[in-house]
Amino acid sequence: MIVDSLKNAWNVPELRKKIGFTLMMFLVFRIGAHIPIPYINHDVLSQMLGTGTLYDFLDTFSGGSFRRFSVFALSITPYITASIILQLLTIVIPYLERLAKEGEYGRKKITQYTRYGTVILGFVQGFGMTFGLRGALVIPQPGMEWAIYLLVALILTAGTAFLMWLGERITENGIGNGISLIIFAGIVAGVPDAIKYIAGLLKVGEINALSVLGLVVIGAAIIAGVVFIQEGQRRIQVQYAKRVVGRRTYGGQSSHIPMKVNQAGVIPIIFAISLLAFPSTIATWMPATSGYVQFVNKWFVMNGSLTSIPYLFTYAVLIIFFTYFYTAVSFNPVDVADNLKKYGGFIPGLRPGRATADYLTKILSRLTLAGGTFLALIAVLPSLIIGLTGIQNISLGGTSLLIVVSVALETMKQLESMLMQRHYQGFMK
Repeated sequence: MIVDSLKNAWNVPELRKKIGFTLMMFLVFRIGAHIPIPYINHDVLSQMLGTGTLYDFLDTFSGGSFRRFSVFALSITPYITASIILQLLTIVIPYLERLAKEGEYGRKKITQYTRYGTVILGFVQGFGMTFGLRGALVIPQPGMEWAIYLLVALILTAGTAFLMWLGERITENGIGNGISLIIFAGIVAGVPDAIKYIAGLLKVGEINALSVLGLVVIGAAIIAGVVFIQEGQRRIQVQYAKRVVGRRTYGGQSSHIPMKVNQAGVIPIIFAISLLAFPSTIATWMPATSGYVQFVNKWFVMNGSLTSIPYLFTYAVLIIFFTYFYTAVSFNPVDVADNLKKYGGFIPGLRPGRATADYLTKILSRLTLAGGTFLALIAVLPSLIIGLTGIQNISLGGTSLLIVVSVALETMKQLESMLMQRHYQGFMK
């Protein structure tokens, strides 16, 4: 079905242009991921970053740019963090709340503020990362340290700003959500290295074929679960009353409100990852002997041991919180109930208005709990994989598969929707 959709899309000139543009932007992203930042000793950098830490996780989402310390090392995480802050502020600041309700104009203004926030956060995070990894910098001569720190931070900020622009261009001129697709491309780019890594472990005897088989089975189960949850929905039956206008009768038909199990999609995972990156980033600013750094390195890593429990617990709680938060932002039961009442619709057995809104809120809360719990279980699965198989490459975890499958599903839905529109246009002509 996917292959047929891609073939049909390729036969439509406009869609072929959009697909080609998206692929070209992916190529630009991959080229930028290999452009190194000057004044970096990569051997020293590899020793400082180590293995089996959150750095591996960040490296996965940046498509390998983080460990290469390329111009895209920060990836798109400052943009995501800025989006989180703006959405939270929308709830507490009346001006932003009014903008959010002003349609296209308000959306453009909030997007503009998000861009400003991305640049500011990108510079702060870039400077902090540069200062924390200053031991890997090559200083040409004494006295130039702060100038080098500033230069590297500006390059990292420019890389993030360019990725933000790239994502917006994909959304506007390509297929799918550009920001999500950039993350998707970064994860997929690491698959060949992951396969090579596993093959190397298998060759030297560090793992056996049973471990690899277990990894494949877990991966297949994750993909099946993601598809099941992403496509799952509760359909609330709606009946429309008959209305007589002149000699014509309107309404009287039945419909339904589709309420998805995972209304928030993959956004809660991405939000949680962005926030959890801050403790490790702050730790790089401090001496390795400080208590905070030792605490983070011991209790805030994903290594498959008992010391991962605080990190995994915090990760799961953040995912569930952001699932509820993003669902509340994207689906308002009160607005849905008011619209139903306005157009003569009602849920059988319930009075229009307040009773309908309360019923939808209760259903939404239960669905959100199920969806958030599923996302949290998938997210903490890398630690289980490490413990069961002994494979330390956490890029193979459930979170990566969840994002890849979710983004692929959403992109294919958008592509099929575009195909359907062109098909209907053909009938109209």
